[in-house]
Amino acid sequence: MEFFLWVAFPYICLTLLIGGMIWRWKTDQFGWTSRSSQMYESKILRISSPLFHLGIIFVGIGHIMGLVFPKAVTNAMGVSEHSYHLVATIGGTVAGIMTILGLIGLLYRRFVIKSVRLATSRNDKIMYVLLLIPICLGATATTMNQIFGQPGGYDYRETIGPWFRSLFMLQPDPALMADVPLTFKMHIVAGFLLFAVWPFTRLVHVVSAPVGYMTRPYVVYRSREAATGTTPTPSGWQPVDRSSDDYYTGGARPSGA
Repeated sequence: MEFFLWVAFPYICLTLLIGGMIWRWKTDQFGWTSRSSQMYESKILRISSPLFHLGIIFVGIGHIMGLVFPKAVTNAMGVSEHSYHLVATIGGTVAGIMTILGLIGLLYRRFVIKSVRLATSRNDKIMYVLLLIPICLGATATTMNQIFGQPGGYDYRETIGPWFRSLFMLQPDPALMADVPLTFKMHIVAGFLLFAVWPFTRLVHVVSAPVGYMTRPYVVYRSREAATGTTPTPSGWQPVDRSSDDYYTGGARPSGA
């Protein structure tokens, strides 16, 4: 089980993430979108969406700093361990609160506002569940181990960080995860599971940046009036006043009329 959770499972999820992205791009480019529901409801979205997106961005930056960069990097920058954990805990808590509040608002409008609920697919519901679980577990792990845990918090850069980097060096070391608190383990498993389904949900829009938006050509809208059409208007019978000589305008007057 230890080998599966900390070696096989991460590689399976990362393979699905990368391979799924490539497959989705090749087979469903028109579906590569966030499928915005702003047209159905905008008041709650105007507050919840920025809160969630800004919060999750800062959470992601914190994960990168803690897992990708070893202690040697921050020590070389003159950042002490106490200062690092203090900033990481306070900053992570603020970012986590922003993320959770924003997600609560998004979930409320998604499942309570009828117009938005009707536009929610089964795939969206699964995605929201798999997104909610790692976020809640991450908040629980931070609260239990970093805020109310042992003094100084749990030093995940001695265990989780080296294990995470070992995966990308193709030398996975599951022994590093043996003594990691259960809440962190559950958070990691839920996070990798989210990566596995990522390409098959609306979350694909995260890896798309509207780089060409400012320089793209204007969208041209054309009228359907005859003056701007390329196909001539077909002639036909146009009934008018029966007493008029122009009663029949589609051709000559019938004989005997």
